[in-house]
Amino acid sequence: MIKKSSPALDATREPESDVDAAIVAQGALTEAASAPRIPAEAGGIQINFCKTPTCVNFGVAEDADVAKFSKSPASRYRLAGAGKHYPHLVCKACSISFPVKSNLGILEELGRMQAEHVRERAAPSCPITSCANHGLGVSLGKAYYSAFGTSAIGSPRWKCKACGKTFSTPKSTTHRQRDSHKNKLIFKLLVNKVPLRRICEVAEIGPNALYGKIDFLHNQCLKFLADREAKLPTLAVRRLYLGVDRQDYVVNWARRDDRRNTVISAVSSVDNETAYCFGLHLNFDPSLVLDEIEQDALAAGDFQVPPPYRKHAREWLSHDYINSVRKPTKSSPAASLKDKVARTYAKALDRDDIEAGDGPVDTEKLPDQGMQIHSEYTLYGHFLYLKGLTASVEKLWFFLDQDSGVRAACLAAFASDIKVKRRVDAFYVSIAKEMTVDQKRRLKNEAKEALAEFMEANSALTQSEAVLAMIKQRLAAMTSIGKWNDRWLMHPFPDMSEPEKAIAYLTDLGDYDLDHQAWLYNKASLRGVDNLFMQIRRRLTLLERGIHSQGNAGRVWNGYAPYNPKQIGKILGIFRAFHNYIHVGADKSTPAMRLGLARGPIQYEDIIYFQPK
Repeated sequence: MIKKSSPALDATREPESDVDAAIVAQGALTEAASAPRIPAEAGGIQINFCKTPTCVNFGVAEDADVAKFSKSPASRYRLAGAGKHYPHLVCKACSISFPVKSNLGILEELGRMQAEHVRERAAPSCPITSCANHGLGVSLGKAYYSAFGTSAIGSPRWKCKACGKTFSTPKSTTHRQRDSHKNKLIFKLLVNKVPLRRICEVAEIGPNALYGKIDFLHNQCLKFLADREAKLPTLAVRRLYLGVDRQDYVVNWARRDDRRNTVISAVSSVDNETAYCFGLHLNFDPSLVLDEIEQDALAAGDFQVPPPYRKHAREWLSHDYINSVRKPTKSSPAASLKDKVARTYAKALDRDDIEAGDGPVDTEKLPDQGMQIHSEYTLYGHFLYLKGLTASVEKLWFFLDQDSGVRAACLAAFASDIKVKRRVDAFYVSIAKEMTVDQKRRLKNEAKEALAEFMEANSALTQSEAVLAMIKQRLAAMTSIGKWNDRWLMHPFPDMSEPEKAIAYLTDLGDYDLDHQAWLYNKASLRGVDNLFMQIRRRLTLLERGIHSQGNAGRVWNGYAPYNPKQIGKILGIFRAFHNYIHVGADKSTPAMRLGLARGPIQYEDIIYFQPK
């Protein structure tokens, strides 16, 4: 395996492993002669098209017979930087460039997200994988299975009519589980910020038993979520206002001779009205093994071609990770919110791949278990996953944190809904969060006074009409910022959670009047997803913020962070079920109740003992 601590590979230094030597022998990354100009469609997915909504090529992929030839007069796009690490396509209509991505890698990420629900919803079937009835549930009846009595503990037994295999289906989810009466207590402690060691003390169980309980609760939560959310694609929902953002989590170092942490991130979409969380997807695949993937990548010739054309395009390979490591930098605070917005654009343009994150720093490393995924592939998978869940929603508004990767993935996944159906709109939202409580109160009071003065001068207007009128005034004074000339509005009415807010309408096709635009700008907010992330920090000990120490060079202490990255996905899955279905708000309702997926609050026992029908 490639050593994670080795310097960047080049042809002049001594190779450190068999894979390392093979990469050097293959030479520098070059465009393979057989590589297509644009990666082929995979599973109906093709995202390599212009992502500028006002361009005629927005959402229009290159024709398959043209995609192979760069100089075809019928070509919509020109390939640039093909011999470099990050090839780009340049739209011939608007001249905007965008990085090439592997459709296969995106399909794999989408499949990973969907597979959890498909697998967990599967009904009991013949356990013989080679049998024709494997995967066909016993609920299909006598054509496939015959009842075969009960087991010694009363579980129903079945006989497969295809292969003759007999098997039993447990009567209870806690079948063969010790101390099952402690499941509810452990569930409650996990989502109420009790450290794992204290849970062991309170529940009087050992660490191994606790991890077994976490596995069980995670599986039950996935089954429950899958069963309820299977109704989403056909659920009658008029409107959703989805805030989208990312949050980073730290995995602790496990060896004293290598004290680098691993940082993985989750992308989430939360409805501002109901607070329902539609997904918490990590850029981490627990099912993959780094050694195996790197050997397969070598055999496939992945190191001879740029990343988008590889078999393993979505996975972080050691060679690429090492070459991407940078020194951590500290930047001075932004002078204003507009300055923050401008800096974010500039920072994105400085990257070789504008849709990728900032890349790892030298205090971070790849996970010891599972594999880290390039964040932009997780983003594409997340939005395509949302597209399936929200198929029946009449109108969708996305309020995106200012992130070029989030923007590209959203516009690509919903291109036809934006351009043709006009079912989807997207906004950038940037918030000045680094403020004291006194600063927030001052801004809120100033806005309140400005509104009072405006209403005094326009006494015929109601408060809501006055708010929209003031926003319309600011629409005329918007300024363009960044490469794409996005026009930003400074929202005139802050609150304590969003004390200063700037908004850019990304999908403005000129078909909404000023009143409708003002109403949309007033709705733009990240409060749903921000509140979810705040609850994760406050309720989950494993994922709380690190503590900055005075000594030790100011290093952040993550004493409660997990040592196994797989635990992050499990605890987030448990929390999503709790947040959506168990935890009630001030209105005595859960997010699922507000959305229409539940009639009342779900009890812990309903999830612990849940079995799919």
